[in-house]
Amino acid sequence: MGLHIGQEAPDFTAETTQGTIHFHEWIGDGWAVLFSHPKDFTPVCTTELGAVAWLEEEFAKRNTKLIGLSVDSVEDHLAWSKDIEETQGHAVGYPMIGDTDLGVAKKYDMIHMEATGDAKARTAAQNATVRSLFIIGPDKKIKLMITYPMTTGRNFAEVLRVLDSMQLTATHKVATPANWNPGEDVIIVPAVSNDEAKEKYPDGWKTLKPYLRVVPQPK
Repeated sequence: MGLHIGQEAPDFTAETTQGTIHFHEWIGDGWAVLFSHPKDFTPVCTTELGAVAWLEEEFAKRNTKLIGLSVDSVEDHLAWSKDIEETQGHAVGYPMIGDTDLGVAKKYDMIHMEATGDAKARTAAQNATVRSLFIIGPDKKIKLMITYPMTTGRNFAEVLRVLDSMQLTATHKVATPANWNPGEDVIIVPAVSNDEAKEKYPDGWKTLKPYLRVVPQPK
């Protein structure tokens, strides 16, 4: 059965480059980004892990932990980390899960449930769907899911933008419009009546349609 936004993220225990973790316990009371890649020592993923390493402080500012995954071993991850730092200029400071039995990939519906075989014998193409990214909230529920093709590097600035939106809208009864960036106007959600909106936004708002009310981003 596939996963859905709003569903509890599957819990698991796994070995990582930073020791054994119990996923929900590791997340704690903050947010988490779990992102997977089909195989170590592959070109696009090398650039991605470097990009995430470069943004670690930005995610930390948002009380968000990062964790990577592939079906390769922890030992391979550690060896690959040296290549990532050498070629991308940033050392990987977040843990990377070794998933040689495909267990976590299957829990997260990233690979066919009947997939088998030794991780070292599997090709990146066989693991093509292990290119997913999940954002998980403090309530341990899935807030975002996205899967990319192997040939397209992920835009982690977009992941930060979405995270900013979700953290804002988790606190205020607003939504963010297309192409929104932090600091720009937001939308008052339809569930908020005009009377309630007057209390929240005494300076008023712009009504484009009764269902489309635009207001400056709350602090």
